[in-house]
This record gives sequence, structure tokens and C-alpha cells, in this order.
Amino acid sequence: QVQLVESGGGLVQPGGSLRLSCVVSGFTFSSYDMGWYRQTPGKERELVAAIRAAGRTTSYIGSVKGRFTISRDNAKNTVYLQMNSLKPEDTAVYYCNRDSNWWHLLTARPADFASWGQGTQVTVSS
Repeated sequence: QVQLVESGGGLVQPGGSLRLSCVVSGFTFSSYDMGWYRQTPGKERELVAAIRAAGRTTSYIGSVKGRFTISRDNAKNTVYLQMNSLKPEDTAVYYCNRDSNWWHLLTARPADFASWGQGTQVTVSS
């Protein structure tokens, strides 16, 4: 059974930092590309950052480039999202998910995924 458990969210002031973690189980983590997504009320879940299985290739949406860094530890079945210089517009619930195909990961819609974790709330506010 695939499990995705996100953690590390919280309340932070603008300009602050957070590090999110997603611990996975139920599949061979090192064989899958991984993505971090976020969702705000009334909007579709969007892909924020992605990393290939070996960890050498990453991709980011424009609004987080230079501020967010995705990484992974295949020995710990964990993918991370380091978020710096946070802005109020980064406020969202953050999720992770997986795909065996890089291009599908980058283009898939949220409904394409069989399951999601519970997410972790990030609130950026003074």
C-alpha cells in the first residue's frame, strides 16, 4: 500500500524559511520521480517542484525558482522541499506524489494520481 506522509509545515513570517519532508512507503522510492504540489482554496493543486529518481534533475515553477529547493534521500525514502524567502502567496497545503515517468509527472493533473497524502499546511503571515 502506497503511503505518502508530509510534514514540516507551520506558520512563518514573510521572508522566513521552512523545510518540508515527505516520507514514503509501499513502493521502490529510488525508482520514482517525485513532485511537491500545493493547493489553496478554490484553486487546482499545482506542481511546485519535481526531482528525478536519481536526484540529478530538478524542475520548478517560475514563482519559486531561486527560493525553493527540492532534494531527496533515497536511503531514507524521503523527499524534501526547502523553502526560503517565503511570501504570503506561498500559503497553501503542500503535498508530495510520485510518477514513474518524468514527463507525465510534469504534465499530469491531480486527478491522474491514484492517491494523495494528508498534506502539510504552510501559512506565511505577519
